[in-house]
Amino acid sequence: MNYIYWYNWLDMKVKIINNSKYPTPKYQTAGAAGVDVHANIDKEIELKSLERKLVPTGLSLAVPLGFEAQVRPRSGLAHKHGISIVNSPGTVDSDYRGEIFINLVNLSNETFVIKPGERIAQIVFAKHEIVQLQEVDNLEGTERGSGGHGSTS
Repeated sequence: MNYIYWYNWLDMKVKIINNSKYPTPKYQTAGAAGVDVHANIDKEIELKSLERKLVPTGLSLAVPLGFEAQVRPRSGLAHKHGISIVNSPGTVDSDYRGEIFINLVNLSNETFVIKPGERIAQIVFAKHEIVQLQEVDNLEGTERGSGGHGSTS
């Protein structure tokens, strides 16, 4: 069953240009939050331990205002090979129209080989608020106050 049709009741549509050699991303199951994206490369890329590289996808999006496309690691690559995304989650802003590149990092001790067409990340579309920042001299107090990292443990 192709679950993309199950989602047709949603009114939000995101325009996509797919200049890759691979299928347009789609939801793999009815409960999936994200769509997988492929490495749009002609030959394998070696990613050595602690190395990071920008990997092209061949995809460009027109994300609606008030939304972002969050680029997240794939759990299987993270668990099995230590592959993650440097700025996870990465954000594709609503006013960006260029190609999406995935900033992969190898957190393992072993070299990882990225194969052409390999699913390297997932994209989750999320609503966000646009706020107006108001400069003030003081902030209201709270029980925590200015306690930072580890202050509540």
